[in-house]
Amino acid sequence: MTTHIAFQVNSEPIAMEIDARASLLDLLRDRLALTGTKKGCDHGQCGTCTVHLDGRPVASCLTMAAKIDGRQVTTIEGLVRGEELHPIQQAFIDHDALQCGYCTPGQIMSAVACVTQGEATDPDAIREFMSGNICRCGAYVGILAAVAQAAETMEG
Repeated sequence: MTTHIAFQVNSEPIAMEIDARASLLDLLRDRLALTGTKKGCDHGQCGTCTVHLDGRPVASCLTMAAKIDGRQVTTIEGLVRGEELHPIQQAFIDHDALQCGYCTPGQIMSAVACVTQGEATDPDAIREFMSGNICRCGAYVGILAAVAQAAETMEG
């Protein structure tokens, strides 16, 4: 069974027929070729597939694509402005907040939400907000430093 949806991804309007059973993650990766969003556990437990839906972080593996009709999706690809990295992307580089890089897109999308929602007030608050994102390599020290630096940069 298919359904028609119209939505925006990274500020680009899109209208298409989709399988009513498809996840947002599969729509992004398989139909729209936005492969920056990664498939991790496919159960909403690791945070690897985090994207923003109307500015709020969601696990795209658990979000039905049919539910995004009329809404705005932002992926890791939508953070860059021309050649300029988002402050959080730059902070991840500055603090070596990645090792294998597989979880990095989801970590960055959650970090953006942490800062923009005013939750990056201290290390414990950042840790709590980011707790839904797992890094199997253990780059947590760098991730915490990157989020704290980006919070200062984005506020100033």
